[in-house]
Amino acid sequence: MAEQAPCTCGSNEKNRLIFPCSGQANTGQISNAAAIQLSDEGYGSFVCTALLASGSESLAGKAKEVEEVVAIDGCGIHCARKIIEQAGVPVHQHLVVTDLGIEKKNNDRSFTPEQVEEIVFAAWRGEGKPEEISAGKKSPSGGCGCGGNCS
Repeated sequence: MAEQAPCTCGSNEKNRLIFPCSGQANTGQISNAAAIQLSDEGYGSFVCTALLASGSESLAGKAKEVEEVVAIDGCGIHCARKIIEQAGVPVHQHLVVTDLGIEKKNNDRSFTPEQVEEIVFAAWRGEGKPEEISAGKKSPSGGCGCGGNCS
């Protein structure tokens, strides 16, 4: 009998694409910096939201094939999520910087490393995912939703 793989909660078992809004305000710049850091940490691959908006069929096709698509928006306008959905791609995790307590400053692009870390930690914790997965409940396919063999 083959051994079952151990639980891998928090690891990068899933193939993810991360689309930040990269807007001009501080919160858009935080979304971009968080996407870069998440990619560097192995959470997923940072990709160009503007390329998807331009109608790139190859990027849309790739996004439809991955296990998870993550949208990181700077504010409640939800530009990144809207661009992804308009390309016919489902969003599996949606983080909004202003919803996580960071104030948007339209005329100021400055931000702190701590603000970026706040968004990065939220992604790793599974915030912005459907309730059944982020609450630690089993997904319809079984397990906790992390891709491992959780019991």
